[in-house]
Amino acid sequence: MAPSLPLPPSPRLRQGMLRIALVATACLPLASLPSQAQTPESTPSAGGKGAQIYCFMRNNGNSHQVSWDAAYAVIKRQSDKLFKTSPEHAAVMITEAVVQNPSVYPDCGRYLGDLFSKPEAKPEAGSGSGANKKVSP
Repeated sequence: MAPSLPLPPSPRLRQGMLRIALVATACLPLASLPSQAQTPESTPSAGGKGAQIYCFMRNNGNSHQVSWDAAYAVIKRQSDKLFKTSPEHAAVMITEAVVQNPSVYPDCGRYLGDLFSKPEAKPEAGSGSGANKKVSP
């Protein structure tokens, strides 16, 4: 008996095989995606970038205000929200980044309180002892 050759697939079977091949090809890019979201170390968020700047500057001897101004400017620029990030929210974003990744921001925890302290009121220029102040009735 002669060996039998495989029969060519029917047109209907060829269409089914083609559909399977197309679906499998379309799913290949999905298979290459990471199974988890990227970590803050690999792609820092606006808060993470702000934390990097704030902590780096403070650890290198800069004052709170200078470090805060630099960090807040980056957070406002990097944020993709419709509305501007408030200073209070930016402080929370920096704090969250430091607390979630303390090994990334060593010794930065000691500066976090400065983000939430209210600035001291500056005395009015030339007010002196207040003896010449006008008091309204």
